[in-house]
Amino acid sequence: MSTSEEADQRPDTPHYENATGGWGSLKGVSRILADQRPTVGALRTLMRQNKPGGHMCTSCAWTKPAQPHLFEFCENGAKATIWDLTRDRCTPEFFTQHSVTQLRDLPDYELERAGRLTHPLRYDAASDRYVETTWEEAFEGIGAKLRELDPKSTVFYMSGKAVLETAYLYALFARLYGHNNLPDSSNMCHETTSVGLKKVIGVGVGTCVLSDFDHCDLILFFGQNTGTNSPRFLHTLKDARERGCRIVTFNPIRERGLVEFADPQNPAQMTVKPATPISDIYLQVRPGGDVAVLAGLCKRVLELDGERGGSILDRAFIAEHTTGLEELEARLREVPWEEIERESGLHREELEEVAEIYATSKNVIGIYGMGLTQHVRGWLNLAMLVNLLLLRGNMGREGAGISPVRGHSNVQGQRTVGITEKPKNVPMDKLRELFGFEPPQEEGRSTVDLVEGLLDGSVRGLISMGGNLARAIPDRARAEESWRSLELNVQIATKLNRSHLLPGRATWLLPCLVRSEEDMQATGAQAVTMEDSLSMIHGSLGKRKPASPHLKSEVAIVAGIAKATLPPNPMVKWDEWTGDYGLIRDLIEATYPDKFRDFNGRLFTPGGFHRGNSAREREWKTESGKAQFTAPEVLTALGEPPEGEEFTLITLRSNDQFNTTIYGFSDRLRGLSGSRDILLINPEEMGRRGLSEGQVVTLECAVDDGAERVVRGLKIVPYDLPDACVAAYYPEANPLIPVGYHDELAKTPAYKGVPVRIRTEG
Repeated sequence: MSTSEEADQRPDTPHYENATGGWGSLKGVSRILADQRPTVGALRTLMRQNKPGGHMCTSCAWTKPAQPHLFEFCENGAKATIWDLTRDRCTPEFFTQHSVTQLRDLPDYELERAGRLTHPLRYDAASDRYVETTWEEAFEGIGAKLRELDPKSTVFYMSGKAVLETAYLYALFARLYGHNNLPDSSNMCHETTSVGLKKVIGVGVGTCVLSDFDHCDLILFFGQNTGTNSPRFLHTLKDARERGCRIVTFNPIRERGLVEFADPQNPAQMTVKPATPISDIYLQVRPGGDVAVLAGLCKRVLELDGERGGSILDRAFIAEHTTGLEELEARLREVPWEEIERESGLHREELEEVAEIYATSKNVIGIYGMGLTQHVRGWLNLAMLVNLLLLRGNMGREGAGISPVRGHSNVQGQRTVGITEKPKNVPMDKLRELFGFEPPQEEGRSTVDLVEGLLDGSVRGLISMGGNLARAIPDRARAEESWRSLELNVQIATKLNRSHLLPGRATWLLPCLVRSEEDMQATGAQAVTMEDSLSMIHGSLGKRKPASPHLKSEVAIVAGIAKATLPPNPMVKWDEWTGDYGLIRDLIEATYPDKFRDFNGRLFTPGGFHRGNSAREREWKTESGKAQFTAPEVLTALGEPPEGEEFTLITLRSNDQFNTTIYGFSDRLRGLSGSRDILLINPEEMGRRGLSEGQVVTLECAVDDGAERVVRGLKIVPYDLPDACVAAYYPEANPLIPVGYHDELAKTPAYKGVPVRIRTEG
């Protein structure tokens, strides 16, 4: 850890005193085991989790090693699997006892605790209840409604959990039906990566593979909470630190996972051996200040190059592989350090210290998460990080590169096989050839476009493959009533959630298998596949008995709806594909031959197989044909920096949460527990604003677009945060995020940087 006082955890605000992992992690898993009472088979599933030939976790997208640990699952991965394999069941009798109106009064946590959905259900408006139906009726009813609707007025949303086989067929169904309205959860998190990285290095994903972390000597972390969102990554970081790699972290909140880690699989570290420090330096940047941080680092690296006779920059790499350095240099020369300090909230000396470390490190990896992507200028955050890496050729070689840490387990892979609203990213000529139809060429709706369509009434039908979309979206309170005006609302899910309680004129709730359950089809048990954050493709085989004999797989549900909707086409073989998922993988290979060569043959490759990455090979598929330096016009990623009495709001996920799923009310790694209706703010700001601990306040959005956005009943909690910054939980704070307040290029909602005001109540 840095020895400076400002880099240490302040003791006068809530915090977790122990290391991430350790006994606290084991206790967290034990609590979920006791709460969900899974079958004995769940423990066998955990022993196979993330191992070659086993079951791939449905939680985060961190990669799976070729040589796994004995326990290759983390606390949150275990929670996700146990949550899936609960003994509790949400049967038709449950809905006989509870109207939809009554269920809307329950919190998200209680809705999911009702257990696994067991039967296909149809909403009956007369009784305000879901009633049991048959799969045949559901498919026929949905197909009939889809045939009535204009395809372009419908949206097919997909959560990041759905596997490659489902994603490919879902995208094909949408295009055969007549639209590219295929938003997924990536639109709300890393679409900035898909668009922003593609602009500057020619690929919309990271460039690193797992072995790179064995060779780097510096890792720069920006806006990613590893301890909660991707805990298995901590093993990689621990190994890197213990062999001498340095880690520098920039983040508004001191997240415990990037401070120290105790390996629960290391008996010595669980007893007498101290935890492993993770970050050498941890700097609490202001929200939106990463542009200024990176400008300062680049500025100082350029200064060092001048002071040391041109020995710092990789000039051969820059000359051969990049363009735009002169413009960047000119811009940074005119940027004063005072502006960099003001926008970043950090001191010049701190940034110069990090720049010196960077300038003398051979192999550097840049890691980032949604702290960079979920801003109005999130794309500029990424461009600035790429700038820094390009200066010393830290791109496209062993031990170096850029590595976004994605969220849901297959959110990256869905984009790879066609889940996108952008037809230019899909080989439409291949689809035309394989299936004998003319694919639609009009750009479809992103998630932001979907919300706007709900608000203006232009979206008339929705199919949602997983997720809890009504809670996840920006402006969710404004949009909530609009769900009920939909002509068609189809929800495919494993457990009950809020999105299922906003029925349209015709609504079905269809239960599906989870990934750990056996998927038995005409040719036997089926394997499925997914792509992790490092572009590795993994096979997964579920073996648990399904929660109900009435469940269908996601693939079977997509095929059933498609058959009931579309006219027959001899080149489109829904029944054959449902019976043998290997045939779907053959189609994926035929559509994307460079990425999925010998797909079925490599299905269970230990550690997965890499689908290729042109930037990793220093082939730049950009407009210029080279990697692009970017000169920043501004030094903030915020669309509207806070003024006067305003703050910048950042939304958070707790340690007892994955996306919108709430496992409990312990945010252990932040020293918080109990109600999620809280507002974090530093003690100095509390004093300046006349606020007291425990005071209940209202938070209102300060974006002036004519709409009122408020969240009431938040309790003030003093916390170690930068000035002019507050934090609240996602998705509870989502009503404060305007749908139009998003990344300028990718439309990713600015969940990490919205201006707000605090109103005292009473």
